[in-house]
Amino acid sequence: MAQVIVSEASDHAGSTPATRSSDPYRSVLMLRFALLNVLAFALLGAATIQGYVGKVLEADQTYLSVIIFIVFLAGLAICTHKVWQTSNEIDALNAPEGIKSAAIAHLVQRDQNGEPAIRDGSMRLRLAQRISAVRHLANTLVLLGLIGTVLGFIIALSGVSPEQAADVNAIAPMVSTLIRGMSTALYTTLIGSILNVWLMANFQILSGGTVQLMARLSDLSQQDA
Repeated sequence: MAQVIVSEASDHAGSTPATRSSDPYRSVLMLRFALLNVLAFALLGAATIQGYVGKVLEADQTYLSVIIFIVFLAGLAICTHKVWQTSNEIDALNAPEGIKSAAIAHLVQRDQNGEPAIRDGSMRLRLAQRISAVRHLANTLVLLGLIGTVLGFIIALSGVSPEQAADVNAIAPMVSTLIRGMSTALYTTLIGSILNVWLMANFQILSGGTVQLMARLSDLSQQDA
């Protein structure tokens, strides 16, 4: 952040755009996001090779695990777009035009003279609302996992008949149904929790980038005041 302020000060002192130093946070933001997901997908690939993913799909009769994964991919896609957008906005703030950049025109308001002006309160609300969808989808993953837990117990208990408990021939089917139901309950909870942690880790990176963007906008607004 100190380098950004020094760079901005040098521009006001008369440096040209060609000699302007770039904000290092943009590359760090994208690098952290890329490294996290490359590592996570590598672990997912290893789990697939070991056959763990296949066991989950085979045990989950409700296919809720697939739905959870699709919701996760939707959240990850949105998060990727928001991280890229935030990175571009941070980069645009280092351009000579500063807060007058067209890339961040949607974040600033206009005063009576038509000049860009930043209102901290409204800016924070807009930026917080912009990234809230990722957090909501991450929370949805946990809820879907809990729904899978309930469905699994329903499946498990549906095969248990107290009237046939004394029948030796009926015990094996009941135990089989009980195991399938418990597998559904446990696997969907596990998948929902793991993917929630994964998506929330991405959200924290996005949230950190958004905070940096807010701080940069505030600094520029004070300098232009």
